[in-house]
Amino acid sequence: MITVVIGTHFGDEGKGKIVDYLAKDCHMVVRYNGGNNAGHTIISPQGKLVLHLIPAGIFNPDCICVIGPGVVIRPGSLYAEIDALNKIGVDLKGRFFISSRAHLVMPWHLALDELEDRKRKIGTTKRGIGPTYSDKIARNGIRAGDVLLPDFKKKIKKLFEERSKFIKREYNFTIGEDLNEWLSTEEKIGEYIIDTEPVIWNAVESQKNILLEGAQGTLLDIDFGTYPFVTSSSTTASGACQGSGIPPMRIDRVIGVVKAYTTRVGEGPFPTEIKDKTSRMMREKGEEYGATTGRPRRCGWLDGVLLRYAVKLSGITSLALTKLDVLSGFGEINICEAYRIGDKRYDYPPFNIKDVQPVYKTLPAWDDIEDKLSRNALDFIKAIEDISGTKVGIVSTGPKRDATITL
Repeated sequence: MITVVIGTHFGDEGKGKIVDYLAKDCHMVVRYNGGNNAGHTIISPQGKLVLHLIPAGIFNPDCICVIGPGVVIRPGSLYAEIDALNKIGVDLKGRFFISSRAHLVMPWHLALDELEDRKRKIGTTKRGIGPTYSDKIARNGIRAGDVLLPDFKKKIKKLFEERSKFIKREYNFTIGEDLNEWLSTEEKIGEYIIDTEPVIWNAVESQKNILLEGAQGTLLDIDFGTYPFVTSSSTTASGACQGSGIPPMRIDRVIGVVKAYTTRVGEGPFPTEIKDKTSRMMREKGEEYGATTGRPRRCGWLDGVLLRYAVKLSGITSLALTKLDVLSGFGEINICEAYRIGDKRYDYPPFNIKDVQPVYKTLPAWDDIEDKLSRNALDFIKAIEDISGTKVGIVSTGPKRDATITL
């Protein structure tokens, strides 16, 4: 079975935990988009670790993990993750691979991202992701496979000199990083770089369980998100095929990860955002701070309109509901079931959601959740199913792997 796991809102839905939970039954996990601007927090028997590039299935010792061609890789970030995994006894030999077609985040990309964010205030993580994808599309990128070519170091030294002069001349800005991180790429990760297509296709043809792991969320998709406040890759199930090399007709199911409330990091419209003590309570109880940047997340009620939109865009077959425990003891909780602009009702997001007014369904909350779900919690789940048109198959009631209920 081939499964895609995607986020249904603005990222930070808890995809890492769900991938880690599902990976126990998987032969392979493939990360298919984004870069180290994503952070998947995993609490495993080895301890707590935040992964930015390596797939969250790495804690299953029988699982092969692949960074697919749709990902952009900052070498230094990857070195750090490999070292952190080695320190806690997670062996990568023979079970971790990097696509030779994945692009590398270079020092000039970091500089350009910093400059762009100063100018436009998009709210990026300043990890160089957008400029790397821009170079990829413009056919000016550096790919992981280039690292293995004999002229790699000479080539990037020349490019670094050229790009540094251009950025200094045009923007009066000096690139902050030196090239040492990139010059050691072959020595540090060269052994993991392969042509991953045959490995993945062999698993597909052998009918292995494969999980395609997405980063960010549907509303950050470059085409269907809240543009321009989006990421630079495709975050939908369609992007999973493009970023892994698995054809669409081989996908068996799509699991959408949805948090019991909605959060967003950075700029951009957020129709259900709350700006009072309820938001602060959500943030502190849910530890809503960016895994990558540490920035506090904006918090609000669950947006069922965006959830319904995500279900349609990716053909989501079931939902994994996370952080249900965070809403325990809230008294009443809301779910946005529609938008209004004046007298007009919208069941799907219009082109501009900046000025929409949410229409809420109010439900009673529940006391602390332990091993079983209360009637009120089950009613909340039923409301999510009715609004989204999709069944909830997994419920997460805490950050640990065993705090998970299968419905």
